[in-house]
This record gives sequence, structure tokens and C-alpha cells, in this order.
Amino acid sequence: MHTTLLDVDTASRRIADLSPGIRAFCIDHGEGLLNVFAPHATVGLAVIETRSGSEEDLVDALERLLPRDGRYRHAHGSTGHGADHLLPAFVSPSLCLPVIGGRPALGTWQSVVLVDLNGDNPRRQVRLTLI
Repeated sequence: MHTTLLDVDTASRRIADLSPGIRAFCIDHGEGLLNVFAPHATVGLAVIETRSGSEEDLVDALERLLPRDGRYRHAHGSTGHGADHLLPAFVSPSLCLPVIGGRPALGTWQSVVLVDLNGDNPRRQVRLTLI
């Protein structure tokens, strides 16, 4: 088993592409299953096409689904912070990828991204574990 942490700054973006860090980790560790886990209560991970407008479309869809207003019982933090705590129920905080020949077996247009709609905490970590 091999593991590492990726530090991710989401201060200037809501969707952060983790694929370069994932590829760099996998190339040194051969084959197996890669678990990608975000140990935070207000973020999620997704596999999407990037640099095509999909990032903005995903943020727009999530903001329609989870509006940032005062309707939530979970009310500490900024207005609408309760929505941040619901995000991981819709965008999982973990995912698993096959790794073959030192490369994550993603499709041509697929990237792994961190989804963070919570502006209160822009310093994130993602744990990569290859088994």
C-alpha cells in the first residue's frame, strides 16, 4: 500500500482538477486500485470532462440543487453553509480508480476533480491510497 496527501487551494476556484497530482503519484507505484478520499465534511470528488465548460455547469447545477440561503437547520458559518454540509451526499467524498501500468485508467476526456462550494475554508487535502 502507498499513500500520500495532495494539498489543494480552492480560494480562487470551486472545481480543482486533481488529475496531474494523481498521475504523478500513480506513475511511481505500478498497478492496483487507487482510492481518492477528501477528509472534509463539505467537499466531494467527481469524474468529469474539464476545460469544456463542464466545471461551471456542475457548479451551476449544484447551486440550483443546494441554494445558499437561510433555509438550513445547520446554520453556523456563512449564509447557506448548511448546503455545504449536504454536498457530500450528492458528490461523494471518495472514489476508486483502477491503475494500470502506472496510470489511472481514466477515459480520454475524464478528469478527477475536487468540488468545493464552501468559501469558508479554501485549504483542502485529498488522500491518495494505492492498494
